[in-house]
Amino acid sequence: MAWATARHILVDSEEKCSQLKAEIEGGIDFGDAAKTNSTCPSSAQGGDLGKFGPGQMVPEFDKVVFNADVGVVYGPVKTQFGYHLLEVTGRG
Repeated sequence: MAWATARHILVDSEEKCSQLKAEIEGGIDFGDAAKTNSTCPSSAQGGDLGKFGPGQMVPEFDKVVFNADVGVVYGPVKTQFGYHLLEVTGRG
């Protein structure tokens, strides 16, 4: 069965999401950005969501996590929860 590991940052606006993406691309650490900005409980782990399979996350998440390149930050990705930056950290 397919699986992925990923981390994310959840914020309430597309603008904030885009701003954080630019800061991460500029060199700030993804985990640190998650700890200080993400509204998801995973922020305590630097946005780490652990290992999961297809269908365990919302469809918008699955589309990115199971198709995007590993190690690249994607977003803003809009879901019912808000706006996410996603980084696939592994897949198998």
